[in-house]
Amino acid sequence: MSPDSSERPPARRPLIAFAWLWVGAPLAYGLYELVRKATQLFTG
Repeated sequence: MSPDSSERPPARRPLIAFAWLWVGAPLAYGLYELVRKATQLFTG
């Protein structure tokens, strides 16, 4: 083992959370709009 192995790797949880929000927020909005417009289409 090298002497540097005692150092912790950088925390990536904030980056992962940001990436999920970056993709998930527009996806959730798009699905919401899809359901809303499909409801209008089929119910009149």
